[in-house]
Amino acid sequence: MATDVRLLHTADLDAATRAAARGLLHAAFAGDLSDHDWEHALGGMHALAWEDGELVGHAALIQRRLVHGGRALRAGYVAGVGVRADRRRRGIGGDLMAALERIVRGAYDLGALGATDEAVALYASHGWRRWEGPLYAVTPHGIVRTEEEEGSVYVLEAGVPLDLRGALTCDWRDGDVW
Repeated sequence: MATDVRLLHTADLDAATRAAARGLLHAAFAGDLSDHDWEHALGGMHALAWEDGELVGHAALIQRRLVHGGRALRAGYVAGVGVRADRRRRGIGGDLMAALERIVRGAYDLGALGATDEAVALYASHGWRRWEGPLYAVTPHGIVRTEEEEGSVYVLEAGVPLDLRGALTCDWRDGDVW
């Protein structure tokens, strides 16, 4: 069965496709997809995998600002990666990531994402590396360390040298900051 991966901006998603993507992610995360999680996937590019007219995979790339080495970096942040349960382990996740990684390498200083344990092998196979240094977030109350996220953030170098053992600080967003 041939999979067709298409890239669309959030503004170009019709209501049915948007609803299908949210439903797919809700199922992929076993109901653990909050409104904030969905919101984090909006406002950028969506890689959508289709088979026989049905949406079977989704991944999004949005812009965020990350601070590292005294610089504010333009990051392509991956969110909302999911493949329908009956289509997993067939390369669809890899196809989605390849489409987004092309954008990261062409338009951003680095790629970043928060990985679930189940997805680490996929990201590592695509050259994403685990951030080993301390993580922080700019919050309404100042800069706060996010130790609970350490070990789950991965980056893809895209032209800016990174010290993976240095500090990395993300911008604020409601819900999970990473």
